[in-house]
Amino acid sequence: MATGKRLGRGLETLLGRIGGAPETETLNISEERIDSTSSTVDVMKIEPNPFQPRKVFDAAELEELAQSLHVHGLMQPIVVRRADGRYQIVAGERRFRAALLLGWSEIAVQFCEADDQQMTELALTENLQRKDLNDIEKAASFANYLEAYPGTTHEELANRLAVKRPTVTNLLRLLKLPKQLQDDVCRGRLDTGHARALLPLKNEWEQIEVAAKIQAEGWNVRETEKFVQDLLQTGEAESPQNPKERTLKIADHRSEQIQQLEDNLRSYLGGVKVKLEQKNEKGKGKLTITFANHAEFEQVYAAICKPHLAVG
Repeated sequence: MATGKRLGRGLETLLGRIGGAPETETLNISEERIDSTSSTVDVMKIEPNPFQPRKVFDAAELEELAQSLHVHGLMQPIVVRRADGRYQIVAGERRFRAALLLGWSEIAVQFCEADDQQMTELALTENLQRKDLNDIEKAASFANYLEAYPGTTHEELANRLAVKRPTVTNLLRLLKLPKQLQDDVCRGRLDTGHARALLPLKNEWEQIEVAAKIQAEGWNVRETEKFVQDLLQTGEAESPQNPKERTLKIADHRSEQIQQLEDNLRSYLGGVKVKLEQKNEKGKGKLTITFANHAEFEQVYAAICKPHLAVG
């Protein structure tokens, strides 16, 4: 018998509840939304949930599930909805894929009614309460949902999925990391705790450089958090594994070219504070000019605008 954790309150919140053995993979759907009798349909007429957030299915786990189906059969029908003469999976895609591995031509299903939004929520909930999604996939799924249904707050999405609001917010923050580090999280080279600890660093190259040190030296999350905090507060921090090695804040050892450009701009603008940041190799960046009072603003304005105004 294929076993797994029973899907929890998230699906029950969405579609109500029907009974099921606690040890089996069960979907909670109210009687008015589901045909309680099961039917057998052609597997070629079944397609995955188009809103499925999980893109990669573990081959070894599917093979193990297929062996269980071979020995014990399908103890719980998959749940589908009708869609233009075909069927879309609401819950049970792993069982469906395992059945395909066995060469089954038909599979037992139960039918339910669910619109696109509910299909999205069901797919998210089913995966969140299992181990199938990594945190970047979860974050991307949350972001896609919020884009598809504008006006939905983090709190509302959390309630619909039966998770805590900080879970939604904290995972979404991971999408602010550079793509390189998001890929590291997906591949298990960087865990979520370390990734979250890097978020206070606002420059991508700072985050990437510190992540490289985490991976090379095996820092734990607490060590990473302290390193980042020291870096932000003092401009330098000690490597926790090599205390004698002090790593300067990247702003302090940027290229001489950038520092020279800052000096030139500072001189041109009359000595106000200038910071030039390059965010990626394509040239994206930010120029920050800081003035302390009205006089310094007039000074900056005169340097930038008056030459052009005079020409006009």
